[in-house]
Amino acid sequence: MSRVKDLLAGTGYWLGWKAICHLPESWVSWAFSTATEIAWRRQGHGVQVLEGNLLRVLGPGTSGKELRATSRAAMRSYGRYWMEVFRLPAISRERILRDMKINTYADEALNDVAKGEGKGLIFALPHMGNWEVAGAYVAGRGIKFTTVAERLEPASVFDMFVKFREGLGMEVLALGGANVFGVLAQRLRAGYMICLLCDRDLTESGVEVDFFGERARMAAGPAALAVQTGAALHAITLSFTEGGWYADASPRIPVPAEGSRKEKAAAMTQQLALAFEKGIAEHPEDWHMLQRVFLSDLDPARLPAPSGPPTPSGPPAPSGPPAPSSAAEPPPGAG
Repeated sequence: MSRVKDLLAGTGYWLGWKAICHLPESWVSWAFSTATEIAWRRQGHGVQVLEGNLLRVLGPGTSGKELRATSRAAMRSYGRYWMEVFRLPAISRERILRDMKINTYADEALNDVAKGEGKGLIFALPHMGNWEVAGAYVAGRGIKFTTVAERLEPASVFDMFVKFREGLGMEVLALGGANVFGVLAQRLRAGYMICLLCDRDLTESGVEVDFFGERARMAAGPAALAVQTGAALHAITLSFTEGGWYADASPRIPVPAEGSRKEKAAAMTQQLALAFEKGIAEHPEDWHMLQRVFLSDLDPARLPAPSGPPTPSGPPAPSGPPAPSSAAEPPPGAG
């Protein structure tokens, strides 16, 4: 039964890339809007978790009507993400460069890394907007960058996503591969760029942060890499616009002057969380978090110990395709 399910999943994704990018955009948009509307109305587990997360963003005084309206918009945004993933091979580089707008901090950071200035660049992102299009935009500007993808089953789907992302110009490292943290550090020391999602991490190397007034655990990888290599670290929040996309970068997050490496990485991860808060609060409908992220929502038995040295381990597999991951972690004792 499992093999049949894997075969169906692999066939579905293969057909998605083969067929959807050749259909009229209006047809595809209608189909994905309809599918996400049905999913929202069914109020399945993912939508319920999404609404629980959004309630933290909107605040405890939010009415049920407002929460439902935001979750409905969020599901439509999620549907748009998927539609664009399958259509991305047919979206021209010129359109992406024209319709992706970025703020000054992002533009200056990308210009510096393109010129080979500095010690590399780290963009840390939450699951917002369309990070695949953002990656295509960076590649479209002629900038080499690396990301990490979680290795999920079936292997055929993982392989398709790796091929898809490599076709956009990304270097993709498989989570769990040999010395991922070391390879990323090498890329940064060579002046290159890495992009990592990090708004959810339940591994033992995750850092507990204050996030919308509660405790959550985020990945330590981006900050640990910045501490170890001196690369510039920026938080990036992504959102959709009427006909395109927007990327909002924070100012560079500095490495604290005092503390151990572990303490410095923890402090910088908290700064990432604050930047994510700002971007998510401005565009809550574009935060695609259909998984539990706040510690109070989780079974305490599943949580790792709050202290101890970081160990290389990956986050639990998300529902959906392999996402670029932040689970490139410092080796034991790096703190």
